Amino acid sequence: MIDAGMLGQMTVKDGFIAALDQSGGSTPGALRLYGVPESAYNGDKEMFALVHKMRVRIMTAPAFQGPQVLAAILFEATMDGEVLGEPTPTYLWNERGIVPILKVDKGLDEEKDGVSLLKSMPDLGKLLDRAVAKGMFGTKMRSVVHRASPTGIAAIVAQQFDVAVEIAARGLVPIVEPEVSIKATDKAACETLLLDAMRSRLDALPSDVRVMLKLTIPTTKDLYAGLTKHPNVARVVALSGGYSRAQACRLLAQNHGMVASFSRALAEDLRASMSDDEFNAALARSIDEIYRASSVKTAA
Repeated sequence: MIDAGMLGQMTVKDGFIAALDQSGGSTPGALRLYGVPESAYNGDKEMFALVHKMRVRIMTAPAFQGPQVLAAILFEATMDGEVLGEPTPTYLWNERGIVPILKVDKGLDEEKDGVSLLKSMPDLGKLLDRAVAKGMFGTKMRSVVHRASPTGIAAIVAQQFDVAVEIAARGLVPIVEPEVSIKATDKAACETLLLDAMRSRLDALPSDVRVMLKLTIPTTKDLYAGLTKHPNVARVVALSGGYSRAQACRLLAQNHGMVASFSRALAEDLRASMSDDEFNAALARSIDEIYRASSVKTAA
């Protein structure tokens, strides 16, 4: 059963989602940005230990609090780990007022027909059972649109929503994330096709199924504004997609109803070598900037 307090926070309050879900493929880049070179660790175990230490430093920083930070998306190992002696999901909700969300995808298939679909997730059911037992609110799964292929985009939306329905049946709120690459030469056309496909699938959902949508900030301002009012949509959030934080926040502020779900842009000024005071001040500035772009919009 969906936690009413968490659902209320996610649907009503101002704020944004912190994406702390770097996985095997993206973790080395996240650590490099943080000032930890690949020569500093040997193998995945040491790598994930270092990135967990980075995430704990973020999660325990004074500014990392609800309701400015509505939720945090966690990698599976982070969900299973601890923060200050407490299970991570428990710490986030009970100590920080932040809703815990789990990344469930296993990466991307090779690009085909202009899109990269989700890899097979044969153990998804078991993972969802664990997520429910640990008090997670929802899930997130990312696939990518590379070009404006009507059939490819139809396939990516169909896969995302089919899995979302399975997740919702377990009492979790899924984040549907068909990212449009900001490098796509026909990005605006991709987004128009994506909007039509998502609207069709949303209209077909049972009335009791709620989803969130995590989307690239659109080329056309307020393209997704109508989706924020759809009865089956709990929230529409924006990924930074490779934009700098300043650029992502500027673009996000032009899109009414969308809030941030940033990863690299959230942490881009943070370094392992910083003192605690320096680190906390840098994170506070980042949180304030992203919160403003999520809650204070420019004129249409």
